[in-house]
Amino acid sequence: MSGLKRVDGTGDSEGPLPNPGLSEHLPRPTDVDPALERRAERQVAGMFGLATLLILGFCVAYFAIPGDTLGKYTVLGFDAMNFTLGMTLGVALLLIGFGAIQWAKKLMDDHEIVELRHSSASSPEDRKVALEELSAGATESGIGRRPLIRNSLIGALGVLGFPAVVLLADLGPLPGNAPSTTVWKKGMRVVNDVSGTPIKPSEIELGQLINAEPIVLVPTGDPKTDQQLGVLEGTEQLTAKAKAAVILVRMRPDEIHAPAGRENWDVDGILCYSKICTHVGCPISLYEQQTHHVLCPCHQSTFDLANGGEVLFGPAARPLPQLQLGVDGDGYLIAVDDFQVTVGPSYPQMD
Repeated sequence: MSGLKRVDGTGDSEGPLPNPGLSEHLPRPTDVDPALERRAERQVAGMFGLATLLILGFCVAYFAIPGDTLGKYTVLGFDAMNFTLGMTLGVALLLIGFGAIQWAKKLMDDHEIVELRHSSASSPEDRKVALEELSAGATESGIGRRPLIRNSLIGALGVLGFPAVVLLADLGPLPGNAPSTTVWKKGMRVVNDVSGTPIKPSEIELGQLINAEPIVLVPTGDPKTDQQLGVLEGTEQLTAKAKAAVILVRMRPDEIHAPAGRENWDVDGILCYSKICTHVGCPISLYEQQTHHVLCPCHQSTFDLANGGEVLFGPAARPLPQLQLGVDGDGYLIAVDDFQVTVGPSYPQMD
């Protein structure tokens, strides 16, 4: 009998349609052969068990493979950490899915169901029947009488939450462990981040903003050539550059209202601030010359560069960190020291 129900123009039922000619339902091999049934059960439990091991392997690999060696260790041409994490978690999810499909196709009760169409509004009787059918479905799935499959599935799904907990570490440093230093050092020159050339105060016009970065000594292994200067390059150096990126702005010295202790941090009205917003770390450089305000494009935090980088608007909770500037013997802008406060987005228990 089909599952369709003939309905007349008034909405009253006239009874089910006749059998449309479906072929006779045949039992599956696992329905008639206990040995095949047990083998299928072991297959499903094996997939769930292997998924459990792979998920635990994901967590182990996350801590065992150094995270600061991107590109140094590879597997089949891929970064070792990315490859391992992707394969372990991806294959684990596939095994859970394949195991569930195998369970449904070979072990759950296999019989045809005829269900007549009913009105959209459910009566109390219909809800009662629905609950009874859910209970019957749980019984027919065999989850109660197949503890091997049930327990292996519960184990696989239970440990599936571990990667989510492990990956919470990538949301940011733990309280009190936020990075507090950058590569800026006393005497390090400030260079244009496009051309990589050192900058003299006379080259910055009033009202101009320049995106800049530090310049460092290139380690050559030979003390005679270690004094060669170069812009930060390479993966680790580029990461350091991102944390140390700054903006230079020039305004009239009488417009600067420096906080206590920072009265001499400028050079002829040239101020230097971190380019990283203190909200979530977006790069900022939208500068208003007349007001000396700089705007973060992500969430519109606004900072007053003439007043110590204080927050005027938006979700940022801390002022922009300021870098004290000086001039070296050749007349180029240099850092007097590293930032005195933590650079980057705000985390709990930060300064």
